[in-house]
Amino acid sequence: MRAIIFEKPDGKEKSTVIKNVKIPVAGPKQVLIKVVFAGLNYADLMMRSGIYPHPKGYPLVAGLELSGVVESVGLLVNNISVGDRVVAFSEDAGAFAEYCAVSSQRVVKLPDDIDFDVGAAFFVQAMTAWNLLHTISETQRNDMVMIHAIGGGVGLYLTQLAKSAGAQVIGTVGTAGKESRALDFGADLVINRNNTDFIAAALEFTKGQGVDKIIDSTGASILDRSFEIIRPLGHVVSYGEAEGPPFPNLWEQLVKKSLTFTRMHLGHINFDSEDWIQGTKNVISKILDGSLKTPIEGTYELDNVNSMFSALESRKIAGKVILKIR
Repeated sequence: MRAIIFEKPDGKEKSTVIKNVKIPVAGPKQVLIKVVFAGLNYADLMMRSGIYPHPKGYPLVAGLELSGVVESVGLLVNNISVGDRVVAFSEDAGAFAEYCAVSSQRVVKLPDDIDFDVGAAFFVQAMTAWNLLHTISETQRNDMVMIHAIGGGVGLYLTQLAKSAGAQVIGTVGTAGKESRALDFGADLVINRNNTDFIAAALEFTKGQGVDKIIDSTGASILDRSFEIIRPLGHVVSYGEAEGPPFPNLWEQLVKKSLTFTRMHLGHINFDSEDWIQGTKNVISKILDGSLKTPIEGTYELDNVNSMFSALESRKIAGKVILKIR
């Protein structure tokens, strides 16, 4: 089968290659999926550069997220059948290939009314957003939520899901032009950090009260400054460090206002839990009824994989990029 390989974690195009490799075999608790589309995530860029916080070995078949059809199932799998249309989160990567073996826990059946491209575009990012808002934190009506990197794929899902819970949403972007997409998806205020003091703008919008919750994927100086605009007893939820890890003064920032800090990685969710099961049902139902839009920004062919990575690296993408496998 053809697969995209990171030969070494140096972030260079020449180290991202397409090779023929053996089709994986499903283990006892796995399913083998014939991949139709795969989703690109910022984590893939981090793996490509060797800075992903959950280390992987190299050479690595890339990709964390996919949609496709079940080709075979392991001996201990009884909830998924050959021929099922599915989406999956592959924690061990391998999704950027014609076939991928995934733990059956991390596979969800895809309704016939949802196309494979949408399946690959929503699963990891929308489920990350849902769990940031509703599993490791609570989001309620009239909450004031700040979302950094609101123009990205997760940011746009966070916006829609927070608004559907009745919250008000303030967002920041670092690239001009991403403001409009987030506003179209329901954000109440979007601030370009490069030309506006987001602290002053957020405090003005909240009449000096600050926000109840910050959801951050930037880390470093952006996160550090954000502590100025969260109210006492607020909750800071982190799911990435695009600018860099939190500064060493994190504890000092938290104790100033008795804040709660949570760092979430989707792979640490209990996929057998009622929270996960109900979360997937809620997200899929919202896609089916049209209340949750899937922001597909671009679709790339397998042979154009480096163009796909360049598009995401440009930070001009407002939404989701997917890879067509077949």
